[in-house]
Amino acid sequence: MEIMRLAIAGPVSSGKSTFIRSVSEIEVVDTDRKATDETAKLKQNTTVAFDFGRLQFGPNQVLHLYGTPGQSRFDFMWDLIIRKAHAYILLVAAHRPHEFRYTRGIISFMKQRADIPMIIGVTHTDSPEAWSKENVMIALGYYSNNSPPALIVDPRDRGSAAQALLGLLQHSMKVGIKL
Repeated sequence: MEIMRLAIAGPVSSGKSTFIRSVSEIEVVDTDRKATDETAKLKQNTTVAFDFGRLQFGPNQVLHLYGTPGQSRFDFMWDLIIRKAHAYILLVAAHRPHEFRYTRGIISFMKQRADIPMIIGVTHTDSPEAWSKENVMIALGYYSNNSPPALIVDPRDRGSAAQALLGLLQHSMKVGIKL
């Protein structure tokens, strides 16, 4: 059995847990706890360790999906997850531009620990305050041909989340990573 480990990373409330719940074939294992910091302004519960889901691709291929916590105080979990991952999706909420600098910090953290394929999933694009995918990429520092692929993703929609996973797998094969 081939197991591919994918990380789903990003700031608080960018859609990581929802993404995994949308595509997982098993009941998602989560470590959600009551939010007690500034996160409580965005949502009641937050991930404090990781989310885990599973998706079977053919008879001998399985995706293990690991969602990271969004707060930097749990960056030790980011470290554990990204070092074992084969690739990752970074989710970024298009309607919260004040978090783009923080998101750049997550990207830097991940790059320092693992040289693996990554795509960016732009979420919350249905919000009236949402920035365009192109402007989000510029705000994240990507304005050249060396940018990772970026997709608009609705983590609540199984099809949209599955398309993001397929996009990540295609990108991984394109850059020569054998999964």
